[in-house]
Amino acid sequence: MDQDEEVLLSLLGTDLDRHFRQLVSRYQQRLYSFAIRLVGSPQDAEDISQETFLRAYHALKSYPVPRVRALRLRQWLYTITLNIFRNRQRKPEHQSIPLNTSEGSPLLEIEDPSSGPEEEAYWHEMRRELETQLASLGEPYRIAVTLFYFEDLSYSEIAELLNQPIGTVKAHVHRALRQLHKALDTQKNGVR
Repeated sequence: MDQDEEVLLSLLGTDLDRHFRQLVSRYQQRLYSFAIRLVGSPQDAEDISQETFLRAYHALKSYPVPRVRALRLRQWLYTITLNIFRNRQRKPEHQSIPLNTSEGSPLLEIEDPSSGPEEEAYWHEMRRELETQLASLGEPYRIAVTLFYFEDLSYSEIAELLNQPIGTVKAHVHRALRQLHKALDTQKNGVR
């Protein structure tokens, strides 16, 4: 846990209502990005991240101060987000949809300002294909690779968050990458 997180937890433990906005400011974009990679819909991702903060607030309100100060805040928030996503998956009115691969998609930004129009078109197409292939991965693989590469969590943090052995997490990330590489190679070879 970094020092800023410890300070924030201490502040939340002493005056939750006054300092909760800092928690939201610090994690809002990260949780939204995580949620959009899971569901693909900006509206659903926004709903999930808002529900995450609502649940976090109520939980923090009910926790004793020592428990608040002992939290691993980032992992705890990702766990809440993931649980909300999974609960929505079980309910038919919250079906997931493919990742947004439109022009303004915030999922991947691969740009080189020095590249010409041909390179820019190539990278734009690669980004779209990667987003499509990421969306097609099975849930365990998509979650593991998203947490590792996009949310920058370590294998041990992911293992703890998902309540899985570290070897399982490493295997999911490895298999997801293998599937993505294979799909992208197939796409690349099929286009030529």
